[in-house]
Amino acid sequence: MSLAFVFPGQGAQTIGMGRDLAEAYPAARAVFDEVDEALGENLSTLIWEGEQEALTLTQNAQPALMATSIAALRALEVEGVSIADVSFVAGHSLGEYSALCAAGAFSVADTAKLLRRRGLAMQAAVPVGVGAMAAILGLDIEAVRGVAADAAEGEVCAVANDNDPAQVVVSGHKAAVERAAVLAKERGAKRALMLPVSAPFHCELMEPAAREMAAALGDVDMNYLRVPVVVNVLARPCSDATDIASLLVEQVTQAVRWRESVEWMAGEGGVTAFWEIGAGKALSGMIRRIAIEAKTRTVGTSGDVVAAVEALKG
Repeated sequence: MSLAFVFPGQGAQTIGMGRDLAEAYPAARAVFDEVDEALGENLSTLIWEGEQEALTLTQNAQPALMATSIAALRALEVEGVSIADVSFVAGHSLGEYSALCAAGAFSVADTAKLLRRRGLAMQAAVPVGVGAMAAILGLDIEAVRGVAADAAEGEVCAVANDNDPAQVVVSGHKAAVERAAVLAKERGAKRALMLPVSAPFHCELMEPAAREMAAALGDVDMNYLRVPVVVNVLARPCSDATDIASLLVEQVTQAVRWRESVEWMAGEGGVTAFWEIGAGKALSGMIRRIAIEAKTRTVGTSGDVVAAVEALKG
């Protein structure tokens, strides 16, 4: 079995995530402590005991999801499964930072600081109410690109996430995205759902955030990657630190090519099993629709960790 670890993006956050990992594994608890110290606040208290609305704020959700993913990874390491056992890592949007942390590119503290800065920058890039995002279900990527182009009418409307063969997300000016949702239904989409997000991520309206991340990444040392990262912008593996930094800047305004990334890993990469490390199971669902023969597993609780290790060693 060739294994890949994948790391979830925003939307997977829930109050209580990672708590049983921290209670069962001191190494997992240490991740949350390190994130708290890096940010100068008790983010772990918000994650475990706070309000969902506060956790969902972009500047909180991003480091919180990373902390939960790396805590799960540390628990796996205690049980004898490490990054050395995988062929590739990949992450969806902010999950790419979790993947890079897992691969050794960034420390946990630096990753938390980068994600806090990224979250704040993405929220500040566009005034609330100016932008929007919508999920288009039942049309392929080329059809949605056509819908976005026709709906733009001089405004920004573009593909933000190519998630799987039947789910593509568009992003841009609110009116343009609303037009795209209507047009998609007219062209045969099963559903077109406006998403409850606070900003239009992964489109050119995020350019101010991209500039902020270029500066942020310039302040952080990047280490040698222990495993190749299949990056969102290329849908191909990369292990060069200089290239990774520039690709992370591009990622802010460019589409997340998740479908193509999974296709590459399951095809040329030879991956036969994907473990979703951290909160939620959205990526596993996407992967099952992309690489039908691949095995998927979620690893977000202490019970998941034990079951995963037993299955791998079994």
